[in-house]
Amino acid sequence: MSDAELTLALGPTNTGKTHRAVERMLEHDSGMIGLPLRLLAREVYDRITAQIGEAAVALVTGEEKRTPPRARYWVCTVEAMPTERVVDFVAVDEIQLAAHRERGHVFTDRLLRLRGRRETWFLGADTMAPIGRALLPEADLRRQMRFSQLRHTGRSGLGGLPPRTAVVAFSADEVYALAARLKARRGGAAVVLGALSPRTRNAQVALYQAREVQYIVATDAIGMGLNLDVDHVAFASLRKFDGKDQRYLAAPELAQIAGRAGRYKRDGSFGTLNPLPALDERVVRAIEEHRFPAVRRLVWRSAALDFESPEALIGSLSAPPPSEAFERVERADDFDALRALSAQDPVRERATSPDRVALLWEVCQVPDFRKLLLARHVSLLGEIYVQLVDHGRLDPEWVATQVERIDRVDGEVDGLTARLSAIRVWTYVSHRAGWLEDAARWQERTRAIEDRLGDALHQRLVERFVEIGKKRSRAKIDPTPASGPFAQLRGMLEDAREDEDAASRRWVDDAIEAPHEDFEVDAAGVITFRGARVGALVRGRERHAPEARPELPEDLGAGARARLERRLHAFAKDWAAALWAPLDDADAEGALRGLLYQLRIGLGTVLADDAAPQLAALDATERAALAERGVVLGRHSVYARPLLTSEALARRALLVALAERDARLPKPGAVSYPVNERSAALAPALGFVPLGPQAVRADLVERVLEALGPLEPPFALPAQVRSWLGVPQKRLDRVLRALGYRRDASGWSPAA
Repeated sequence: MSDAELTLALGPTNTGKTHRAVERMLEHDSGMIGLPLRLLAREVYDRITAQIGEAAVALVTGEEKRTPPRARYWVCTVEAMPTERVVDFVAVDEIQLAAHRERGHVFTDRLLRLRGRRETWFLGADTMAPIGRALLPEADLRRQMRFSQLRHTGRSGLGGLPPRTAVVAFSADEVYALAARLKARRGGAAVVLGALSPRTRNAQVALYQAREVQYIVATDAIGMGLNLDVDHVAFASLRKFDGKDQRYLAAPELAQIAGRAGRYKRDGSFGTLNPLPALDERVVRAIEEHRFPAVRRLVWRSAALDFESPEALIGSLSAPPPSEAFERVERADDFDALRALSAQDPVRERATSPDRVALLWEVCQVPDFRKLLLARHVSLLGEIYVQLVDHGRLDPEWVATQVERIDRVDGEVDGLTARLSAIRVWTYVSHRAGWLEDAARWQERTRAIEDRLGDALHQRLVERFVEIGKKRSRAKIDPTPASGPFAQLRGMLEDAREDEDAASRRWVDDAIEAPHEDFEVDAAGVITFRGARVGALVRGRERHAPEARPELPEDLGAGARARLERRLHAFAKDWAAALWAPLDDADAEGALRGLLYQLRIGLGTVLADDAAPQLAALDATERAALAERGVVLGRHSVYARPLLTSEALARRALLVALAERDARLPKPGAVSYPVNERSAALAPALGFVPLGPQAVRADLVERVLEALGPLEPPFALPAQVRSWLGVPQKRLDRVLRALGYRRDASGWSPAA
């Protein structure tokens, strides 16, 4: 157990817990956050990369891994968190899921075992306060207040729903039936349910967020952190099948969903949809006042697994919990699969050593996205296990056969949904280390199939549940298709533009996935991708951290546009970060860290007088660390030598030009340039030191001083000094006087 600071940040929805945790993580040099949904993890990843760039951020889920070599921050689903990695800050969101029947043991394990080196946050509902205090007495409990209020509005008919309403049901059939009714009466709706792929859910959410429809029909999938522009939540059902029973939702579950309404400081409302009765008065009061029974027990599963045999593994997984604060996981797909596989002769014959039993357990972790009968899922897992044991890899021809039968985009919603679920299994398998030869190729192939199926499903959903041609919202319906799942409504129905669509889709996907090297920035800050203008750099909140202003084709859909905008923002951050790499202060403290920060905001150069306090406080070790970074402590300035290359100076000039209109800039390659009072103040940011009427490049100033220092006064000015300064003869005297020298009839001497 670590000595890291522990924080329990608990409260209702719309308290900004996740936002604060992300901001807190970025204050540390490294961090990891676990989120309950892949879709939410991707949303947080996009937000962080748009803020600090892609080079520093990893994304890890069961079906997606982006791990840059120098990643400092890890955004993960809770199940996929690399718990062996040591980072300064750790956060786990929606920690109340530790009481969930199937997933709870994973959240409980993170609560008990996972710690950041310096700080750990657990975020969740206020119902976790008593048990959180009991299990983590050293934790700092911070109760969060909701930014806005929720009010109950009773029940209403479909025709009485206000715009920006989320209608909630708990089965695909209910969701589709309600969406069809909204199409007939109100122009249409987006749909969100667990059976959709993240890509399709993203597309549907984008459709709603772009106000191309005013309603969204969803299952409780929207209750877990998705940021939606919802004013009202209407419950069309209050019962759900939880894998075991058809049961009524508890008040905290209703509150989690109702809390999607009214985000930040905008109040929201909730109610029921006819023919349901209005909610019980006690439930309403509990939701409005955020008062719910505390969580008493968490779901637990032993982490001390015995791999001597399948029976030993089952026994260790069935071990009783260590205290009454826990209950053993009641059922889980992986445990059910293990028991079923262990009874099969081909599996038992092979599971004869600890490493093979461990492999069996790894195979059992493959999720049943298809939600088939257990026997069918177990049959697939059994074949996977036998091949891995016998051959060390999966047979590529067998995998190809499985994948090819899925790679079809014909059919309607149900068929596409089934194939989407099936390909997600193979996307997951392709990410298991060592299971496939040429795993990267299989990852690319399965992801491409998933994307095509997701796009097709999104199209079918729009065709089925959105009335084309009637403006039911303030959003413009584009007449042309765009890309990926975010294609605009009318465009989806235009077969004549199929070839153009494909090219557009490839271009968008290529731009999002392309490395930074495929983007270029010219001297004016224009950003191009493969010769096409896509945006421009503009000043950010700070001069040294520019942002991107996207300039994208008008025919892009809202979702595609949002993805490309995030990509450009990430590029802008990394474009600047590459410049400041020598000034990284992640491991620095005190005066060293302060000076590096000054250099960064000064774009690589600081006048010595302005840095006097930091310079005076530096010790020998810190001075050596600066020297290793290429930082020179000169008489007139402190400057970073790597930031005086021609490329670095060009970037600095662009940053100054973005921040200061009509700024006087030196010509490319110049060693000095004329300045006035205003432009002299900008000279250090450009890598120059102002000396009277002229600004001279910082390194050349120090070179001149080194050359003049040993000369016996009075002396004649060496010819190379004139060359280094690059100053016209009429200004030379004034520049040298600014350097601390005077001239008389006999020559030059240091000023008294």
